[in-house]
Amino acid sequence: MSEISLPNLSDLWDYNDPAGTAVRFRELLPQAVQSGDAGDHLELLTQIARAEGLQGHFAEAHTILDEVKTKLTPAFPIAQMRYLLERGRVHNSAGEAATAVTLFQQAYDLGRQTGVVADFFTIDAAHMLGIAAASPEEQLQWNLLALEQARRSPDQRAKGWQGSLLNNIGWTYFDAGDYDKALVIFEEAVIWRRTHQPDNAASIRIANWSVARVLRALGRLDEALARQQALLHEIETTGAASDGFVYEELGECLLALEQAEAARPYFAQAYTYLSQQAWLVKSEPARWERLQRLGN
Repeated sequence: MSEISLPNLSDLWDYNDPAGTAVRFRELLPQAVQSGDAGDHLELLTQIARAEGLQGHFAEAHTILDEVKTKLTPAFPIAQMRYLLERGRVHNSAGEAATAVTLFQQAYDLGRQTGVVADFFTIDAAHMLGIAAASPEEQLQWNLLALEQARRSPDQRAKGWQGSLLNNIGWTYFDAGDYDKALVIFEEAVIWRRTHQPDNAASIRIANWSVARVLRALGRLDEALARQQALLHEIETTGAASDGFVYEELGECLLALEQAEAARPYFAQAYTYLSQQAWLVKSEPARWERLQRLGN
């Protein structure tokens, strides 16, 4: 086997640019072949498939995963798990949740058999079951299980799942109308992000935004508005990218406080920036139209 090794694939991911990520991964293919490590090569292919799936190229993603499937053996349990996860993600993105759940369950079961070395991917599988499961109750159970496993794992990378899982659990409570529990979880997420990822300003802002959003749902409008104003100030003073969701919430808070004219420019800004979020326009047309109307 060659001494050539691949870089950490997670470090090459930009989930906001799956097309660019796919290009970077494909550039590594000759190096993966030269390394002689079949497991690494197969894992790389699964990540190319994931990047294609995120672009909506489902047929291309399945074709790549078909190739991976023909080369999998019990000697490559991590590659097998990543294959199951990415096949499941493609099906889930295509609206085939039942098929996805079966694949995520298989990945989870394999991870439990494989042990600590697979903890990161085992938790990923539980996290995906928390997204794709049929009922909110099942989703919550899987997310809570994943969080417990992340906290227990001796693997630092696996422990890193906690921020994302707290976010998911908070939104599950929020969607169920349990705003008090959502607030507790979102506040815990802020503390976790600040403690464990102090350099990840974007994740900390998202966690703070979530707290402000649930405060608005609880009718604590002045607190919600103050938090969103603090986020806007941070964005403007640090040179971070403008955030349409912050503008939207500023508008919503002011509107709820019966300050419609003050809210209008924020809704207009939200409409401008969120127009770049194609998924929002497609999945929530009523919300999109409301932003346009309130911003005019």
